[in-house]
Amino acid sequence: MNKTELIEAIAAGSEISKAAAGRALDATLQAIVGAVAKGDSVTLVGFGTFSSSKRAARTGKNPRTGEAIKIAAATVPKFKPGAGFKESVSKPAKKKAK
Repeated sequence: MNKTELIEAIAAGSEISKAAAGRALDATLQAIVGAVAKGDSVTLVGFGTFSSSKRAARTGKNPRTGEAIKIAAATVPKFKPGAGFKESVSKPAKKKAK
């Protein structure tokens, strides 16, 4: 599913226009990115938690030459799925009757 398909699903599920659904999705994503960029976490109960994590500097290896390279420390985004999300994904698919 891409962003356009997600907007269509939101519009259909909430009975609003696609334009309004697109604005709502964009505002939601901006709020999540803004909070995580500030170091806060965003928890959506049953769905998951968006947060940031610090990654230490380390030494890596150039796969082409085998030469050791330094990889700088970084702050990276992280997502931990909630119990409801995990449960929904892990359910076995139902077989269609022929």
